[in-house]
Amino acid sequence: MIFVLLSVICSVTVAVLLKLAKQNGVETKQVIVWNYPMAVALTYFVLQPDLKLLVWDAMPVTLYMSLAILLPGMFVFIALSIRYSGLVKTEIAQRLSLFIPLLASFFFFHEKMEGHKMLGIALGLLAILCSIGWQKNQHVSSADSRYKALYPLLVFIGIGIIDILFKQVALHVNIPYISSMFIIFVMAMFIAMVLLLYFLFVEKQRFSKQAVGYGLVLGVFNFCNILFYMKAHRALPDNPSVVFTGMNIGVISLGALIGVLFFKERLSLLNYLGIALSIVSVLIIAYL
Repeated sequence: MIFVLLSVICSVTVAVLLKLAKQNGVETKQVIVWNYPMAVALTYFVLQPDLKLLVWDAMPVTLYMSLAILLPGMFVFIALSIRYSGLVKTEIAQRLSLFIPLLASFFFFHEKMEGHKMLGIALGLLAILCSIGWQKNQHVSSADSRYKALYPLLVFIGIGIIDILFKQVALHVNIPYISSMFIIFVMAMFIAMVLLLYFLFVEKQRFSKQAVGYGLVLGVFNFCNILFYMKAHRALPDNPSVVFTGMNIGVISLGALIGVLFFKERLSLLNYLGIALSIVSVLIIAYL
């Protein structure tokens, strides 16, 4: 569970950095782009993948390309969802995406439905429903209602699929996961650079030096988040629901704590109940 905890910390730090960038008037789309060169560099120099040993014929190209597109793409869709649907609906979409990998765990990965695990998952889902409404009175865009429904739906589906795909990458025995991470990050970096050109020349954004700085720091925590997430799946290969649930609920709990202490967000009694239930559910899943 230590890898799950470390992944949770890094994930929440990524969200905090994006929030700080927005508060300081930095273009978050460009921040997202510049996190990928750092992630590529860290993967290469810290983990030192041995690309000479790669069996190129055995490489799951479709799997890698899917993740390379979804990783930066989901950041963009999250931004669009916030713009057209508001922060609350976007937060709900991200948290409820937990249902997709959980269902995959039981129906596709053939995980046994043990009683205590089902109880923990049920409490965790209840905790999510209690916790997702921290932020009230958020400004909601007056855009076409079609977009208000479309973008949260894409976020919901996309994040759930990313969780499942990373499970497949972690279990792919023909290629070391370090090499897989490097290849995925390189692909995502090239796709992100294409998006940067779109932002600069089509959306007419100004190039932001501050975004480069935020993005490089963001890349450190994004790299660590995915690394520990994959290690957690490796450590718990027969219990993907533990990783799925622990990761999502942990992000809610730590995110709520940071929101109260550092960003002075107000929580209702229902929100506090959700935080308590999330902690109980993780303990039940992990230790019973």
